Amino acid sequence: QVQLLESGGGLVQPGGPLSLSCPASGSIFSRPALGWYRQGPGKQRALVAYISIGGSPNHADSVKGRFTIPRDNAKNTVYLQMNSLKPEDTAVYYCNKYPNPIPWGQGTQVTVSS
Repeated sequence: QVQLLESGGGLVQPGGPLSLSCPASGSIFSRPALGWYRQGPGKQRALVAYISIGGSPNHADSVKGRFTIPRDNAKNTVYLQMNSLKPEDTAVYYCNKYPNPIPWGQGTQVTVSS
């Protein structure tokens, strides 16, 4: 059974950092790429960044230079390290395959507010 368990969300002030993690079961972790997606209030879910199994990352323009997406193959875990957070980064964040995501997990809420 594939499980996606996002964690690490919370309330953070603008300009602050936050790190999310997603330990994934082996069957999904071995897929070509894993991504982080987010769904803000009143918005559709969108890709934030993804990383190939070989470690090549790609980021949406809105987060380039602020977010990174490392993965730890030994721990079957993908992370999203976020810096210089903005109020518009407020969203529920999900990890999943990229492309062709499987059924979504619960996600983790990130709120950027002063």
